[in-house]
Amino acid sequence: MSAGTASWLKSLLPFVVMCFGGFMALLDIQIVASSLQDIGGGLSAAQDQISWVQTAYLIAEIVVIPLSGWLTRVFSTRWLFAASAAGFTLTSFLCGLAWNIDSMIVFRALQGLLGASMIPTMFTSSFYYFEGQRRVYAAAVIGTIASVAPTLGPVIGGWITDTLDWHWLFYINFVPGILVTLLTVLLVRIDEPDWKLLKGADYLGIALMAVALGTLEYVLEEGSRWNWFDDATIRHSAWVAAIAGLLFVIRSLTCARPVVDLQALTNRNFAVGCFLSFVTGIGIFSTIYLTPLFLGYVRGFSAWQTGVAIFSTGAASLAGVPVYILLARKFDTRWLMMFGLALFGASMWSFSYITSEWSGKELLVPQILRGFPQVFAVAPAVTLGLGSLPPERLKYASGLFNMMRNLGGAFGIAASGAILNSRTNFHFDAIAYHLTPANGPMDRLLAGLAHRYAALPGSLDQGHAAALKALSQLVYREAATLAYADAFRAIMLAFIVATLLAPLLRQVAPPKAPLPSDTH
Repeated sequence: MSAGTASWLKSLLPFVVMCFGGFMALLDIQIVASSLQDIGGGLSAAQDQISWVQTAYLIAEIVVIPLSGWLTRVFSTRWLFAASAAGFTLTSFLCGLAWNIDSMIVFRALQGLLGASMIPTMFTSSFYYFEGQRRVYAAAVIGTIASVAPTLGPVIGGWITDTLDWHWLFYINFVPGILVTLLTVLLVRIDEPDWKLLKGADYLGIALMAVALGTLEYVLEEGSRWNWFDDATIRHSAWVAAIAGLLFVIRSLTCARPVVDLQALTNRNFAVGCFLSFVTGIGIFSTIYLTPLFLGYVRGFSAWQTGVAIFSTGAASLAGVPVYILLARKFDTRWLMMFGLALFGASMWSFSYITSEWSGKELLVPQILRGFPQVFAVAPAVTLGLGSLPPERLKYASGLFNMMRNLGGAFGIAASGAILNSRTNFHFDAIAYHLTPANGPMDRLLAGLAHRYAALPGSLDQGHAAALKALSQLVYREAATLAYADAFRAIMLAFIVATLLAPLLRQVAPPKAPLPSDTH
């Protein structure tokens, strides 16, 4: 074996291990998406509690991810990643053992908390292990993982749930998690720990950030359920989030050694890249939340049927990778990013024509339009946003960059839930307003239903009441479908804004030298 080949393998193998760990952490955000009904049924959870199975994981990741740069310097990339993989594996097993919705939410939060550091360290590893054009390819690989892993989650989760049961959504992580932990210890050699950083660290900043993000997510998730600021708890939580967030920003800008490098946002590429990462997080996570929810509750699909119906998104995402790599050699990545964002927005527009009869066939084209451009939207943000920073700031900035994508996902899921709640009620009232005795078609439908139900044994006196109930269910189904269309239109508007901002990015030439092995 030549020295060049040996050097290449020495870089490639640990990078592959870290990518697999990051893939697991990202996959588990949405692996429960198509199985929420099964999990909710198994744990006797109400529908408005189920989304917390995803949101608890996301918000825990959001709190830890921006801290990963500081944690990496304290414990080293090798030991932080290994500990993160081990903690993720253990808490995955605990999720499988959950006995009610409260224990599931706690274990999912711990799973996101302990596994979160694998994501940003995976991103920064590409800047250490590769240089020049290979760094662009590595960014494409990472961009693919960041977009495809959540997309494949519902497909894999649906198959596991229908083949085994929902507990195996979490047990399945046990063996690969152990392998990633052991291989990380054996292969990864990037930097050395610096335990002295534990002394004098900005623990106040950490606490302020955790409080701000945690209460913000609570407001977003529970606001629509409690009529927003009419509820005292929501109102107080919003004030806490705003005040803690402001204090955190002030603290981070004035502290000598902040845990999050907010000053990196003075770099235009990084600031715009963070915003675009936020929007892509909204798009990727919200649509993976909305589509399985629609198929499960409106269409009545099983977990496996839901996974099959949305599989085209993952397939299209994978198909987009070689196309992106080929075009990235010839074209300005800013225009490729604009293409990706614009096509994603177009897919949301096509989703807005959804009806209560849509299934896999009708979803095929909109999902291909959504899946194919994902790598075009994510990979350039990595190359142009993170690649524009000097090596000594990369670790701290990578955590902030990745937090924005997950924060976008948490915001998108919460906002989508709020839109579904409020707009379903709006459309239900609007439809019901026209259902009067003067409405001939409705009157004939009601008479036909009443006759059909009255013909059933023992139902003579119940026919009219049963017909009214069936009509109410029909109206609710159509109102809910219209609310899903509204949610997709809201996501489309976010991508229109992102597409218009993409030209603000400056092109960045990949550095020819890798990062130094110790970035202290």
